[in-house]
Amino acid sequence: MRILIDMDEVMADAIARFLEWYQRDFGITYTEEQLHGTKLQYIVPEAHRPTVRQYAHQRGFFANLPLIANSQEVIRALNDKHEVYIASAAMEFKYSLEEKHDWLDEYFPFIHWKRRIFCGDKSVLKGDVLIDDHAFNLSVFSGRAIMFSATHNMLETGYERLNNWQEARQLFDLDTP
Repeated sequence: MRILIDMDEVMADAIARFLEWYQRDFGITYTEEQLHGTKLQYIVPEAHRPTVRQYAHQRGFFANLPLIANSQEVIRALNDKHEVYIASAAMEFKYSLEEKHDWLDEYFPFIHWKRRIFCGDKSVLKGDVLIDDHAFNLSVFSGRAIMFSATHNMLETGYERLNNWQEARQLFDLDTP
């Protein structure tokens, strides 16, 4: 089976970076619970929104993002049993391509560079399964579309859902040889 896996909010915790940088810049702490069904840029004061929107455009934003819990071990197990590709829309933000490549080298070195797809439009992807946190990516995929839970998509009901990587272990029957 060919399984395509998104990076941000599926493998890498970009929400943590948004919250960290916002606290650094404005001294205000938001929690992930406060982001239920939305993104940080929509709940901060209007005057702060341009700054928040620029975070992902800055060097260092995608570098050393925290891992989503259990992503390494479960993706390794998936990779041992299936054809796994990492598919990230890394073209929108100037520094993300290099930083995402380096991040994968550090945390997922078992995913060969030939199985890393950095694109701008995920409608070109072909595979059996796409695991992604955005409905707009899942809606253009012709295979099995699985939404990985993230704070911003918690109100989305149109897709099969994985809430965490432990559920993926069960869904893909990774505990059996």
